[in-house]
Amino acid sequence: MGKFHMFRMNFRNWRRSRPFWGATFTLLSGMIILYVPVQLLEIASAPGSMVSIGLIFGGLIFLIDGMGYFFPKFNMVFGILAIFLSVLSIMGAMGGFFIGTLLGIIGGSLSVSWRVIRQEEVPASVGPMEEIAAGSAEER
Repeated sequence: MGKFHMFRMNFRNWRRSRPFWGATFTLLSGMIILYVPVQLLEIASAPGSMVSIGLIFGGLIFLIDGMGYFFPKFNMVFGILAIFLSVLSIMGAMGGFFIGTLLGIIGGSLSVSWRVIRQEEVPASVGPMEEIAAGSAEER
């Protein structure tokens, strides 16, 4: 086995041990939500401007997602906060043209619904993939 194959296997194991897709969608949401306030940065200090709220919400979403990769035990908290901040970002950043809000809701709900499946919970009738693949190759 080559180094690339080992890297892929290690990355797959790392990815399966945390809410990877929920954090990825929400990270993309945070970048899109931050895009609008960053473009309006010149008027952020004007009185009554909501741009600063967009910067705060987008930055918090981005921060929450980064922590979602490295603290998988808090997936419920991070998912609920991501959904909440994504919906509220409509106020300060137009929700990243509403695409950021949609991605934030999807990513947050994926984070909330994620859980670790332990080996004991896998049905006995389904063996490891290596055995299934080896068995189907031997039957031919």
